[in-house]
Amino acid sequence: MDRDNDKDDIDVIDKKEDTDKNSDSDEKSADTTDKNENSKDNGGRKNVKYEDICYLCHRPESRAGKIIKLPNNINICTDCMQNTFNHINSNGMNLFMDIPNMESIQNMYRNKQTIKKKEKHKEEKKEDGKEQEVPELTMKTLPAPHIIKAGLDEYVVGQKKAKKVLSVAVYNHYKRVLSNSDEDGVNIEKSNILMLGPTGSGKTHMVKTLADMLQVPLAITDATALTEAGYIGDDVESVISKLLAAADNDVEKAEHGIIFIDEIDKIAKKKNAHSRDVSGESVQQGLLKLLEGGDVEVPVGASSKNAMVPLCTVNTSNILFICGGAFPDITKIIAKRIKSTGSIGFGAEIGLNADDDADILDKVSTEDLREYGMIPEFLGRLPIICSLGALTEDMLVRVLVEPKNAIIKQYKKLLRLDEVELDFQDDALKIIAQKAVEKKIGARALRAILEEYMLDIMYEIPKDEMIGRVTITGDYIEGKGGPRIQLRGNY
Repeated sequence: MDRDNDKDDIDVIDKKEDTDKNSDSDEKSADTTDKNENSKDNGGRKNVKYEDICYLCHRPESRAGKIIKLPNNINICTDCMQNTFNHINSNGMNLFMDIPNMESIQNMYRNKQTIKKKEKHKEEKKEDGKEQEVPELTMKTLPAPHIIKAGLDEYVVGQKKAKKVLSVAVYNHYKRVLSNSDEDGVNIEKSNILMLGPTGSGKTHMVKTLADMLQVPLAITDATALTEAGYIGDDVESVISKLLAAADNDVEKAEHGIIFIDEIDKIAKKKNAHSRDVSGESVQQGLLKLLEGGDVEVPVGASSKNAMVPLCTVNTSNILFICGGAFPDITKIIAKRIKSTGSIGFGAEIGLNADDDADILDKVSTEDLREYGMIPEFLGRLPIICSLGALTEDMLVRVLVEPKNAIIKQYKKLLRLDEVELDFQDDALKIIAQKAVEKKIGARALRAILEEYMLDIMYEIPKDEMIGRVTITGDYIEGKGGPRIQLRGNY
């Protein structure tokens, strides 16, 4: 019996030793796997533990701090949660109604992040010394009208009267803005500008040049996209939003900017319209407050008002509004008015034909614009009328070569990068101008014509490194021959 008990004891001891050995081996294997996983972790090859990520800012818990877990597997960091609460409290909204709108909250956060990135980028540029300080516009730095016109002459061909009117109007506007009008009690009224001229005559180009000269923010918008508030399309406040974006959301800078509303003739009052004119007369009435000057609430970083987008107040009293349009067929209205007011006798004016008189737009009056479809209240806030004439053949030739940013100079620079000289003969320039006149779209036709004839040249020249000069001849433009090509060292 004792032997049997001894055997049992020996068996139990052996089993314990086996289990101890197995446990030791398991611990060793676990240690080795942990070491391997840790080594992989340190090498960045494998992530053992996944961090929670904020739904709004996408920062992990290690960077954002404590993460708050919401229903539907939504995790938000304490910073984003606090920003959301602050915004909701400041706008007086119901917390439980607006928190589920996570997409709007995320858009709000992204807008703030983009503003911060822009500010950081500016600071980095200033530290590197790459950004040149733009001189602040004051009474001393404001250029005189003759200097403004000289700057326009460098970029715009012709339109002598229009440039003079525009220079004086802009100079007087910024004198009013920069001067202290409260000293003698005389307040200078705001004067906005209405520009009339056929397409391609240089209206937009003039305004862009003006904004670059004065170093003020510029917003260009089309009146065709504007509709009455509550209908599909952009509200009139979206015009101010574009200017605010151009000024990097600086309200004070935006209040000294320029807004150019193009295609203003497209919002003329429709004749014999029985339905509501939501994109015509209603838009003119909506623009009255902006043109005259007043406080407007606009969204920051968005084109339309949204519950989760912050709003800011912009005063439009010091913003210069320039409205431009082609006003087709208004020449017939002008000619009809001049004929009806004609006199009888030797001193009477001969009946005027709209197609024969190139300067007929200079005779435009507010009466003609009212008959065209512009309401009197709208015209009263645009006291300065500036008309541009159609470009003639000689003017188009000058447009090709004279301005600082002329189209021919652009092509020459492109080929100079390939170490090839480009020349245009005089007869080739005249033929290009003739073709542009036939298209009746002004200076815009020049680039379309040049692109057509320069396509093969721009394609073939990089193939042959021996080409040194290309001359565009009149025969090539007329389709009677090809361009003159000279090899390097032969000229």
